[in-house]
Amino acid sequence: MASCTLILLLGLLSFIIVANTVSSLPSSSGGIRLGVIRKPTADVPVFREAPAFRNGDSCGPHRIHIVMTLDANYLRGTMAAIFSILRHSTCPENMEFHFLWARFDREVFSSIKSTFPYLNFKFYRFDSNRVRGKISKSIRQSLDQPLNYARIYLADIIPSDVKRVIYLDSDLLVVDDIAKLWEVDLEDRVLAAPEYCHANFTYYFSNLFWLDPVLAKTFHGRRPCYFNTGVMVVDVEKWRQVQITQKVEGWMTVQKQKRIYHLGSLPPFLLVLAGNIKGVDHRWNQHGLGGDNMEGKCRSLHPGPISLLHWSGKGKPWLRLDSRKPCIVDHLWAPYDLYRSSLHVLEE
Repeated sequence: MASCTLILLLGLLSFIIVANTVSSLPSSSGGIRLGVIRKPTADVPVFREAPAFRNGDSCGPHRIHIVMTLDANYLRGTMAAIFSILRHSTCPENMEFHFLWARFDREVFSSIKSTFPYLNFKFYRFDSNRVRGKISKSIRQSLDQPLNYARIYLADIIPSDVKRVIYLDSDLLVVDDIAKLWEVDLEDRVLAAPEYCHANFTYYFSNLFWLDPVLAKTFHGRRPCYFNTGVMVVDVEKWRQVQITQKVEGWMTVQKQKRIYHLGSLPPFLLVLAGNIKGVDHRWNQHGLGGDNMEGKCRSLHPGPISLLHWSGKGKPWLRLDSRKPCIVDHLWAPYDLYRSSLHVLEE
C-alpha cells in the first residue's frame, strides 16, 4: 500500500512540475523562439523562481551589460551568480545579460526565463568551429571545452552598439553592487581586472617558452602581472580596434606547435594583455576558492574586503555541498542556490 501511495505521489508531483513550468522565451539574436513545457531531466536541474528585484529611486535609464556563458553542466552556478548580482544591485532592472551558448539546449534556455521572469537577456550562439584545431590539451579536461574559449570572441558576437561589458564566469557570487565595477575608469585600456603582481608569473608558461630567446622577449617593456579572466571589464570597441581576438588566436597557434603553456585559455590572454590592463581592487575577484586545478582542496578567504567570491579551480561549491563534504567557504554560496531538488519539492 505504501509503495502504491508513493507512486501516486510521484505521478502527481511530475504533473505539478510540468504544469507549472510552461514558459515562452523571447526570441534571441539568433532567432530562437521557445514555447515549451519543461520537465526535469537528468541533465538539467529544476530551479525555483527568484524574487523580482526592482530599481531604487535614483536609477536612471543606463544599461549594465553582463556576458556569461551558458552550459547545462554549470547552470546551477550560473543561476546563483545571476541571483547574487540582482540581489545586491541598486538598479537590478538596468542589468542586461548576454548569454553565449555552444550547444543548443531548449531546457537550459527555458530555465533562465522561468527562474528569472523579469530578467533582460539575450542568447548568442558561439560556433565551436572557431576553435576547432586551436585548443591544446591542458591539465584539466573542463578547461579544454570550446565554450571556455568563447570569451576570446565576445567582441565578434555581442552587437556593435554595446560598447562595454563585464564578463563573468559561472562559478562566482557578486556580494556588492556591480555598478561599482562597471564604472571603473579604463584609462584607454582594453580591459580592467584585479592584478596579482606578487604571483609567480613564470609558473603560467613552460620552460620551452622561457628558454626560447625570441619568446622570452614577449613581455619586454611591460611589467606582466597575473590576472584572472573570469572577471573582466571590457571595452568591446577598443578590443575590436586593436584586434585582441586575432592576437590571442596567434598565440594559440604557437601553442599547437611548441607547447608553451598548460592552462587552457588563460595563458594566451596573459601573453597579449598582461602588463597592459587597468588594475582594479582585489575585492572584485576573491578567486581560487575552488582550490587548485588538480585536487580542488579547500582554501580560506584572503584578508580584506570582498565584493566578489570566485570558486575558480577544480572544486565547485554545489558539487561539494551535494557530496556532503563542503569547504567552509561553500556555505557562503549555499544561500544563493536556487536548485529545487526532488526532496525540496516533496517537502513543499
